[in-house]
Amino acid sequence: MNPVPRGVTVIGECVADAFTDPARSSPSRLALDVLPGGGPANTAVALARLGTPTRFLARFSDDVFGTLFRNHLSDSGVDLTGSVRAPEPSTLAIANLDETGQAAYSFFADGAADWQWTADELSAAMPEGQTAAVHTGSLALIRLPGGRHIEDYLTKAREHTTISIDPNVRSLLVPPTVYHQRLHHWCTLADILRLSEDDLALLLPGATPEEACDTWHAAGARLVVITLGGRGALASLDGVRVTVPAPAVDVVDTVGAGDAFTAGLLHRLAELGHLGRRLDTLTLEDTADACSFAARVAALTCSVPGADPPRAEAVGT
Repeated sequence: MNPVPRGVTVIGECVADAFTDPARSSPSRLALDVLPGGGPANTAVALARLGTPTRFLARFSDDVFGTLFRNHLSDSGVDLTGSVRAPEPSTLAIANLDETGQAAYSFFADGAADWQWTADELSAAMPEGQTAAVHTGSLALIRLPGGRHIEDYLTKAREHTTISIDPNVRSLLVPPTVYHQRLHHWCTLADILRLSEDDLALLLPGATPEEACDTWHAAGARLVVITLGGRGALASLDGVRVTVPAPAVDVVDTVGAGDAFTAGLLHRLAELGHLGRRLDTLTLEDTADACSFAARVAALTCSVPGADPPRAEAVGT
């Protein structure tokens, strides 16, 4: 296998994930364990740990959580060049895990640093020659005012790079109808659209994964990947489809699993030499290979608490 030829730039939010700790809580006291999270940040960490040169563009608050985010990303080898120090607060999410490891969130995000991108800030951080792909999505892409500036950034960046988008619908903060209104435009920008089965149910209620893939292909996305939890993932390349299974694993929780899948997918596509432009050389065989690798990365993430993706040596080839 050839080494990754060029890197990936990720744009998006960091979120302080505060998990309830029943063992330390009481009826009159709620104990929390705060871990660095946020979909795009999780993807950047996973990419860097897999060995992909990764740059993360974020607006880091000067508060205590901003310091936590910077340390976490830097310790995983993520390049923070182009990120911004911001006076606004960090985004906070309170996560409560059910008996299956699924997390339900309460968000505290109004006025947060993550959504305040300006055109000048992003123009100063346009991808250079070493960037094969730009990945974004989640709340940073949908919330105003920053989301529209990120869309403009993608329009310019796609002249030289592959574009990947993960909508990562957060219906507690933004109604699914708002995502649906922007998704057609995102598909005109994106070469790769990765989303979960839960996202699909919110964006196109009643549609099958196959019908959804065809809808998003018609809008412009060449590769659509829908992750199906324990049932694996469906990948559709220009309408030709393949399903890959999910490895068996003892699930601790599913926090960050989708983000890790996206990282595994981009990492493997880069290794196979398909990132850089419009996926013109991508085959269904290589698509299946990349999705199988991504499923292993996601499964390993589910086997440990929180969004703690594996390093390359733990995943294998």
